[in-house]
Amino acid sequence: MEKEKIGFVSLGCPKNLTDTEVMLRRLTEAGYTITPEETEADVIIINTCGFIESAKTEAIDNILDIAWLKKNARLKKIIVCGCLVQRYGREVAEQFPEVDGILSVGAFGDIVEAVKSVLDGKRYINLKKPEELALGGDRIVTTTQYAYLKIAEGCDNRCSYCAIPGIRGKFRSREIDDIVSEAKELENLGAGEIVLVAQDTTGYGLDVYGKYSLAELIRKITENTLSVRLRVLYCYPDKITDELCREFAVNDRLIKYVDMPIQHISDGILKKMNRHGGSEVIKDAFARLRAACPGIIIRTTVIVGFPGETEEDFEELKQFVRQIKAERLGAFTYSAEEGTPASEMPDQIPEEVKQRRYDEIMTVQSEIAEKINSGRIGKREIAVVEDYDPLSESYCCRSDAEAPEIDGKIYLTGVPKNSLAPGDMVDVTIKEAIDSDLVAQLTDLKSKKK
Repeated sequence: MEKEKIGFVSLGCPKNLTDTEVMLRRLTEAGYTITPEETEADVIIINTCGFIESAKTEAIDNILDIAWLKKNARLKKIIVCGCLVQRYGREVAEQFPEVDGILSVGAFGDIVEAVKSVLDGKRYINLKKPEELALGGDRIVTTTQYAYLKIAEGCDNRCSYCAIPGIRGKFRSREIDDIVSEAKELENLGAGEIVLVAQDTTGYGLDVYGKYSLAELIRKITENTLSVRLRVLYCYPDKITDELCREFAVNDRLIKYVDMPIQHISDGILKKMNRHGGSEVIKDAFARLRAACPGIIIRTTVIVGFPGETEEDFEELKQFVRQIKAERLGAFTYSAEEGTPASEMPDQIPEEVKQRRYDEIMTVQSEIAEKINSGRIGKREIAVVEDYDPLSESYCCRSDAEAPEIDGKIYLTGVPKNSLAPGDMVDVTIKEAIDSDLVAQLTDLKSKKK
């Protein structure tokens, strides 16, 4: 007899997605069928994010949408897990009686038990501590040309605005051999690019090896794989070591792209944020990365409207954005998260001021991005095909300068549908820049995915 069909909704960051993929593997091994169609599922599992207010709202909206399916379709049971549950487990249980199973981050490993329990008609609540989450684990990779590889869990940085340490627990690095083994498996599964993720990738190894070991990990993966390329996200400027800068310079398989959130540049605001290292550390990290690896793409993020941020603080940030000319920059308006020190600080900024500052920062960055993208017009670049977009009748591609799911895309026009496949490498000539996206024409087919 065929077991029930399980559907998944995975919200939030790539780190959350890897947890979803581990659960997918465990349920498949237990004999359940995974379906991408929510209307065909007997059980739907929602892996939530609960980092900031917008993420909590998205999670709640999804719970309500799935609850509608339970009333009006074949859906029998709903399980909610992840960061929202880790933060508000009891409240979720009380406020959403239509939810049959509730698992915290630390309880992901018990997903099979949870499914069995709810299908037996028992409400299942499992609120383990985040430190009880096993690091790594076999998973079903849901991405195609690339795969995420989580190298550590939790965070010890304790930024005053951030709820992550309470959600994900203390920082725990995986062993190098364990990560290398998974990287080899991902390459064997067909991943052409592995994206290294953690709450703080540059903090990798300190707890296990007594030193920052990201550069060493990158070398070990490179030495033990054949051709897969590596990309690094979530780096902290105070942990950009000279060794890591050298690795970007000399390792041909390490993509010249780094994601390095700075959050602010005013020393006063950085101190209130409890960010490690001040403005000079941030400026030095930019300088050393660009000196070691000319042409490196740097992505960063900033927060506007933090408690006590004056107009002078904001102007300093805006001026820095103009000066540093980051190839990629995202901004957030400060969100006062329950239980964080910043939420109790005086001088909270009105929402309309936050929004104005956000708009101003993004206007500055839009001008920078427009110049950078315009400078790519006429140049030849190597890109990987992701999929075909029937709306624009073009292939969606990305180069080394575009991280998956984060940055813009390169739309390859003038190529007949079905003539390329996801994973194909193409030599393209950039013809046009439209906002954060580019339009290109095929120069040459570099290689077909095997």
